[in-house]
This record gives sequence, C-alpha cells and structure tokens, in this order.
Amino acid sequence: MRALVKKSGSPGLVLMEAPTPEPGPRDVVIRVEKAGVCGTDLHIYEWDAWAKGRVKPGTVIGHEFMGRVAKIGDAVTSVAVGARVSGEGHIGCGSCYSCRTGDGHICSDLRIIGIDVDGCFADYVKIPEQNVWALPDEVPDDVGAIFDPLGNAVHTVMRGVVSGRSVLVVGAGAIGLMIVGVARAAGAVDIAAADPNPLKRKLALQMGADFVCDPGEPGFEARLRARTRGGRGYDIVLEASGNPSGIQSGISLLRSGGWAALLGIPDREVSLDLARQFVFKGITIHGVTGRRMFATWYQVEDLLIHKRLDVRPVITHQLPLAEYERAFELMRSGEAVKVILDIEGGAHE
Repeated sequence: MRALVKKSGSPGLVLMEAPTPEPGPRDVVIRVEKAGVCGTDLHIYEWDAWAKGRVKPGTVIGHEFMGRVAKIGDAVTSVAVGARVSGEGHIGCGSCYSCRTGDGHICSDLRIIGIDVDGCFADYVKIPEQNVWALPDEVPDDVGAIFDPLGNAVHTVMRGVVSGRSVLVVGAGAIGLMIVGVARAAGAVDIAAADPNPLKRKLALQMGADFVCDPGEPGFEARLRARTRGGRGYDIVLEASGNPSGIQSGISLLRSGGWAALLGIPDREVSLDLARQFVFKGITIHGVTGRRMFATWYQVEDLLIHKRLDVRPVITHQLPLAEYERAFELMRSGEAVKVILDIEGGAHE
C-alpha cells in the first residue's frame, strides 16, 4: 500500500510503499478514504524538539480519518466488513487505574496512532476493535474524517457549564474554531476569539463568535475586558493556541472564580504568577487532552445529527494524498485551517 512515512530523523515525509497491515484477533483494518491533517502532523513533518523525543523514524503518520472496514480479526464481533467508520486514535492499555475508572484518555501507557504506532496517512490503517466508531449516514465523509479534533473541541467546552456564560477562545486554529461553534451550541451568551490570522478571525465569526481581535495589536486585552460586564473578565477561557503569551493573556482575562480549560500545547515552559492569578482569584484550571472515551464521541455525534453544529467552514482545503507537501505548506503559511487528504483517490486496488 501507499503510506506517508517519517522515514528518517530529519524534516519532511516520504510517500512510499509499505506492507498492508493484517488484523490480529481483536483488530480491524480500515481502508482509509479521507484523512485530516493536524498541527501535530506538522510538528512531525518539521521534526521539532517534541517530535524528535516522541516519534520513531519509520512510523506512518496521521490520526484523523474515516473509511470502510476492509478486514476484521477472528475474535471481532461488533464490526462488520464494509462498515463506514471513523476511529479513536488513542489506544489505552485497558488495565491501568485511569482506564478502569473511565479515564482511558489519560491512560498511563497511552499509545496514539500516527505517533506511537502506524497511522492513517495510508491506504489502510489498523486499530483495535474497541476504537472503531460507526459513522451515521447523516455525517458526510469530510466531517467524519475530523471526529478526532472535533472531539477535542467538545471535550474542552464540556469541562464545565458554558450555558449563559461569557467565553473567551484563545487561538482560532481548527480546534479553536470548532470550540467557538461548540460553545455557541452549548448556550454561551457572548463569545470572543483572539487570533493573529485574519482568515481565522473571519472564520471565527462564521462559526458563531460575537467578537474577534488580533492579539498582536496594542491594547487588545483592554478591548476584550471592556466587553465583559463591569470589566470583570470572562466567565470561561478556552485556550487552544499553546502560545505562552496567549495562555498568560487568557488567565489574566479570566474573572475571579471563573474556570479555564487548557488544550493548546506550548513548545516551552510558561511562567505564571500562581499567587496573584490563581490562588487569590480562586480560579479553576482544567487540563484537556484527547477525548473522553467514549462519552465525547456520543456528544459529537448528537451535535451533528441534530444539526446543532456545522464544522464544514473549518475545512478550507481538500487535496489528494500525492499533494501532501502542498498540504503542509498551506498549513505552515496560515493559508489553510483544516486540510483533508483524499486517500481513496488514486489508491491501490
């Protein structure tokens, strides 16, 4: 099969021939039709410090996808060949404390497809049976391919009560934009989004934001604070940029007694004034990773089926797998938000 591989410990990826995976007794092999390109994939492509410390050369990358079941293991009972599916990319051990108490997304031995094991930028991908998610007919293929990042957005918003609250979203990348849409669907009364990219600010308004601003402009924090009642700050801050200054601004703009969910991953340590910004303000901070398996998946599906959320504006480009270099360049330049790779077009038979 064709596979997009991190072949060596240097920047770039290689589209090459690789063995087609065969299922173990409890595994499912899926013929990939569409796959989403994530910021994590860009980190691997560029081979930054995080990627060097985590990804082994030779790994097929990619973790957002949809397709149809091609083969199943002998012990598989809940998935049939031909089923149209997506999949949870986080593979828990199933036996640690977190897995056994409903927190498999923070498993102590978590593996992620496209990072720790071979991923979905290929004609076929193999995942455990329990990670397969059947896609309802109401969900189009391109949206089904990004259930993974949409799940991140839903998990972030659903960490607390959003209805009737003011919300600041820091970072309007793909997941940040989805967070805006989910917060709107969840009943937030006022949503502001901060991002330096004009395209992303425009899309944030389309996704339901009431106000957008460029954090690179002088006085942006004052303008944001002025939107809140009495200048007290936002009830909720949802951080999706991973930018240290964005995290600091978000915490500064959170009102006393408010809560924040931090999803963005900074590339270096972030200094915060714990006494002044955390303790004396009495705020609550939630760290968010992945999706709650599988409560978040049901929430994602319900939001889409009942038409409470439309994430298609976030998908700015769809390209064939052979044009993967262009996909990464579009992301690096900021011209694209979410790029979908068409894996099925030109696939081996």
